[in-house]
Amino acid sequence: MPWLPEKASAGGRLPAASETQRTIELGERTVAYVLRRSRRRTIGLSIDHRGLRVGAPPRAPVHEVESILLRHGEWIGRKLDEWHARRPARPQAINDGLRLPFLGQALDIRLAIGGNRCLWSLHAGGATLTLCLRTPADAQRVLERALRARARELFAERLAHYAPLLAVVPPPLSLSAARTRWGSCSTRSGIRLNWRLLHFPLPVIDYVVVHELAHLREMNHSPRFWAIVSGVCPNWQALRVELRVLGKTLPGLV
Repeated sequence: MPWLPEKASAGGRLPAASETQRTIELGERTVAYVLRRSRRRTIGLSIDHRGLRVGAPPRAPVHEVESILLRHGEWIGRKLDEWHARRPARPQAINDGLRLPFLGQALDIRLAIGGNRCLWSLHAGGATLTLCLRTPADAQRVLERALRARARELFAERLAHYAPLLAVVPPPLSLSAARTRWGSCSTRSGIRLNWRLLHFPLPVIDYVVVHELAHLREMNHSPRFWAIVSGVCPNWQALRVELRVLGKTLPGLV
């Protein structure tokens, strides 16, 4: 059965009696969607501020609907991220003494006067990051720049560690800032990892790294793919659950 991406309706909500709330696993994200059955011939997808909505004929089996969602998971994830990015951000105020999660421990933020540079100090229980600022208004930008730089350094190290174990060549690395997508892999452009993973414990980060590297051998989520992941990361299921839980606790940095 064909599917069509649909434009969001400008009208009011459709009758709730014909709608069902469901969820589906698309890669590393659990996506909620509304399934609405109506007198139509095709399966259609639309994404707006409410999330993913799927229109289907009355007798279309759920497995057929979800097969289409799985095949177009990349498109769905990209559109959901685009809508999320449109929402007004509520950034965390960067104050002296702010504490952020960092690799499963704590990162203490200190503010000082300087030329918009940062100083790292590692210690038992976490780290201290001193932002030397020209003006307090620069705090958000300098903090994110420091976290991105540390994330790139760490991710490159973990990719270099796990690539030989998976019998793949370490791919080019780039960073993303999506709120709900932790990584992606392309044979052409390499691997993208979300710099916000830096807030999570190292085993969770390693799971995401292994997951994306495994896609260089299997560009799907078939049993063969998960067998490859399991060979290097045997507790991936527990780490996957932990990732979902931690994803709901991210600090509100832009």
